[in-house]
Amino acid sequence: MNTYEEAREWLTSFTSAGVRPGLERVTMMLEGIGNPERRLKSIHVGGTNGKGSTVTFLKKPMEEAGIVCGTFTSPYVNDFRERISVNSEPISKQDFLECTQAVKPVAESIARTPFGIPTEFEVLTVIAAHYFRSKAFPDVVIWEVGLGGRLDSTNAMHPMISVITNVGHDHQQFLGDKIEEIAYEKAGIIKSGVPLVTCEQRPEPLAVMEKEIENNRTKMYRLGHEFSVSGAEPAAEGWSFSFHSLLTGWKDLRIAMLGEHQTKNAAAALFVLRYLMMYYALPVDEAHIRSGLEKAFWPGRLELLKANETAVLLDGAHNPEGMESLAQALAAHFPEKTLSLIVGMTKEKKPQDILAPLQQFDNVKNTAAVTYDFPRAASAEEVASQSPLPNTKAYHSWQQAFDEALQQSSPDTLIVFAGSLYFISEVRGELVGDKNK
Repeated sequence: MNTYEEAREWLTSFTSAGVRPGLERVTMMLEGIGNPERRLKSIHVGGTNGKGSTVTFLKKPMEEAGIVCGTFTSPYVNDFRERISVNSEPISKQDFLECTQAVKPVAESIARTPFGIPTEFEVLTVIAAHYFRSKAFPDVVIWEVGLGGRLDSTNAMHPMISVITNVGHDHQQFLGDKIEEIAYEKAGIIKSGVPLVTCEQRPEPLAVMEKEIENNRTKMYRLGHEFSVSGAEPAAEGWSFSFHSLLTGWKDLRIAMLGEHQTKNAAAALFVLRYLMMYYALPVDEAHIRSGLEKAFWPGRLELLKANETAVLLDGAHNPEGMESLAQALAAHFPEKTLSLIVGMTKEKKPQDILAPLQQFDNVKNTAAVTYDFPRAASAEEVASQSPLPNTKAYHSWQQAFDEALQQSSPDTLIVFAGSLYFISEVRGELVGDKNK
């Protein structure tokens, strides 16, 4: 391979392996390139919802302090390369090509063993580790779990501290249907001597985490116990709140993200930062934290845009818990708006469960079920037939539904795109002008 495009094509060839949870292949690949992950100072972020927001709440204060921060996240919104970034700048095409060339012989060698072909995500994880260690040299790397935790390829990393934002119903075909089963997979990122920070507050998943904490002889810091949020109030564009913990506290903090749940994600990030400040001498001070939180932004998560003077909200609410957070945000920030909903989701989702939190609104003017350009996208007819929202109509494309919603809009209309992050990525690409690459 000699170009970025060829490197991407080679990486995409591993999609045939599908999703095959396990650490054997990624561990062997990392060993094959000299275990770069062992020489990186890392933070590991898992959970069902809020991982991306927590990552940005962590990285922005560090960037404000002049700390070089690498991130490995998924899925991407605008450009594939943003999955591997340093100080919010995606890996360059040349660096991606060179790192892929370095990993290629090892990946192809593993494919010939009884362990089989590595998955695309496993290979990409190894490419990221090689990039961070051999080219970018960030001070800290934040790894976002792709799926589950226990058998996710990012679990081959050796972090200073880990985060589990929460435990919800997603990827049940891989993680199980019961909340305890999903919690077990999420808690698999807990490692010996590595502390855990979590926003989860329900006794069932916490009991699972506590068992893993005891087995690994480490410490868990919980929202509502070792740290907390108070005085959370919606602002014009975001939320204000105060943070309290065993280590320190800050009053009147502001974030620019919508939704009260984001104050919890921010609190988890704040505790992690304070922990690293105390035990690893991370050079971040209060001014960096305040300015970083205000600048933190995660595209496609309760992102407010304008189209022909009509308000448009994008949110990748792709499971019941995410849709509940969207419902809470709509009630807090847009109580006077008339809602026009456009939803798209993947085939394995149950529309009747995911859309249930939106049944509480009597100001929904119409609901459009749509499909989008993704192999696992559900058909519009499939979503419409299972929707619990009255008068849900199937459309041939989201563009058609959007055009109709715009034509029928008034000054008090809010058009809401919700569902799969792949759907939101496609919509955002056209509305904002960033095409996936």
